[in-house]
Amino acid sequence: MNRRSLLAAAALAMPAVARAQQVLPDRPITLVSGFSPGGSTDITARLLADRMQGFLGPNSRVVVENRPGASGTVAAEWLRRQQPDGTILMLNEASSHALIPHAVAGGTRYNPMDDFTHVAIAANGPLIMVAAPNFPAANAAEAVAKLRAGPQDRLPYASSGVGSIPHFAAESIAVALGLGGKFEHIPYRSGGLMVESIARGETAWGVAVLASAAAQVRDNRVRGIALTGLDRFPTFPDIPTLAESGMPGFDIGNWFAVIGPPRMAPAVTETLNRAINSALRDPQLQERFLVAGITAYTRPNTPADARAFFQAELDKFKGVVDRTGVRMEL
Repeated sequence: MNRRSLLAAAALAMPAVARAQQVLPDRPITLVSGFSPGGSTDITARLLADRMQGFLGPNSRVVVENRPGASGTVAAEWLRRQQPDGTILMLNEASSHALIPHAVAGGTRYNPMDDFTHVAIAANGPLIMVAAPNFPAANAAEAVAKLRAGPQDRLPYASSGVGSIPHFAAESIAVALGLGGKFEHIPYRSGGLMVESIARGETAWGVAVLASAAAQVRDNRVRGIALTGLDRFPTFPDIPTLAESGMPGFDIGNWFAVIGPPRMAPAVTETLNRAINSALRDPQLQERFLVAGITAYTRPNTPADARAFFQAELDKFKGVVDRTGVRMEL
């Protein structure tokens, strides 16, 4: 065996923590969230960062920084200009990299495929329709019937921001009910703020990422009406889906992924990918995700898999934008 082969074999045998210490700079990793504290992206980022540290070495630190604005696009625009050494990452969601690029006239100032390094998919974030305690429906089927009857009562809905996945999910509900463009949209700066607005009765209903609403639903501060995907969620087994409540086939959800600036070195990307996947396989993190209303992504998850996932979602959400007809300006 020649010297190069021996070095390669030694690298494979080296513990993952030791490899990470050799590849990454000796300073904290910043994991940026493009949304305000308390929302689903922030919650997911903090839970993931906490577990990633254990797979990057005993002295490693992963800190979360919030850079909110324009449904994650402000943070994404900033990220693509950072040094690609692996110390600056972003936990993005579908809005900034799959939906908004289609919804903005002329597209975003970044290319979601070419201007970033796709590191790993982190989690799925189911969406839930939530309503104020005095919402005039006793269950999901009645809520669908109430909305289908038309917006004559002007039941304004809240979302976590213009261009967010919950915004387009609510508009997709309107389209499915034959009421596209007729609901009044009231955007908030984060999922946490929009759920609080519903709890206070400022808005009648809205669609939230489950992680943003789980605690308030559990405490009966807001009513969990129905999930917008095809499956019920393990920790809320009594909450039905819209698909089983009068809207057959309705299916829209969110996801979270870790990306970096463009042109990160393959060794850096792969080291971070291994740490993320190790964290996602950790039963403790999986349980904490479930309690928060999130599911860890455990399918094949190499950087190449992540890039292919992004492209597929970018293609899929073009259909969402086309169906709703919603357009926006950044």
